[in-house]
Amino acid sequence: MKVNIRIKDIALKANVSTGTVDRVLHNRGNVNEKVKEKVLKIISEMKYEPNYIARALGSNKTYHLAALIPDHSFDSYWLAPKSGIEKAEKDLGKFGIQVHQYQFDPFDAKSFVKAAKEVTAANPDGILLSPIFYREVLPFFEAWRNENIPFVLFNTQIAEFDPLSYIGQDSYQSGYLAGKLIHYGAKQPSSVLIVHIDEEISNAAHLLKKEQGLRNFFLHNDLADRYPIVKAELNRADINSFRQKLNEVFESEPNIRSVFVTTSKAHEIAKHLEQRHLPDVNIVGYDLLPQNLYYLNKGTISFLINQNPRGQGYWGINQLVEHLVFKKEVAPVKFLPLDIITKENLNYYLDEDTN
Repeated sequence: MKVNIRIKDIALKANVSTGTVDRVLHNRGNVNEKVKEKVLKIISEMKYEPNYIARALGSNKTYHLAALIPDHSFDSYWLAPKSGIEKAEKDLGKFGIQVHQYQFDPFDAKSFVKAAKEVTAANPDGILLSPIFYREVLPFFEAWRNENIPFVLFNTQIAEFDPLSYIGQDSYQSGYLAGKLIHYGAKQPSSVLIVHIDEEISNAAHLLKKEQGLRNFFLHNDLADRYPIVKAELNRADINSFRQKLNEVFESEPNIRSVFVTTSKAHEIAKHLEQRHLPDVNIVGYDLLPQNLYYLNKGTISFLINQNPRGQGYWGINQLVEHLVFKKEVAPVKFLPLDIITKENLNYYLDEDTN
């Protein structure tokens, strides 16, 4: 049975005041060096662990966190992480947590920069963000590091700038998994189409990792010659141009039998293929959006890889709280599972609460 060691117990054993123990624990100085060494030795021997939960509950301190997230009115995918952030704020509010959301247009880098400047000006205690605009976010990383503001990334991993933590999937491995699913589902060797929708691919690091993962699956398994890869970057801003370019891809590569959609827009490809009466094409995409689920249940989409965006929002706030409130070391990476969703197991994932 674990014994709850109190500061009073340490003080009694060291024959000092509780105030002296408190100053040693918090390195506040004004303690004789020999006394300090004695107290530290007793702390170690008694395996004292500070009760940060009780301390946080008893504190009047408020922690102001900023969530810099895409506006879901532009893309419904972002409603899920927003919901996760709000659930985390509700669950952890008793520890003095307040989360202010700063939203931006996920298709407009200038909108992101404007919102990021507002976050910086607010000088929050911690920041959670999805850095979908790689070039534009880098100066803010530098500014926040200079101000000692911890920031947690979700959805897109940019490890080289030392965020406090990253929450999400391993994008490379998810692409590799998509390649395996395509290979297993293929009736015979055929061309594979990689589709990036509504993204400037050169500025979207996570999508490049997904693409590289898929390519490497075929390379590593000596399948590259049997499954040639075609790539298309499409934008739905002009729906007629979107359809025309997609038609051109299939007309120029009639042997395409598998499509990997790197974003949550697999339903756009499924809809187009149905309209063109091309039923023998396997589609692998991401995320449990209602539009994707419709085509998954019809069999037009073969597999969806669930990125758990609600969990990303929830655990992102949780990591900041662990660091700021409970003074715990936070893992630099928290990879979420690569859940493979089919119409047969879909019901087990619907309305799933954050664990």
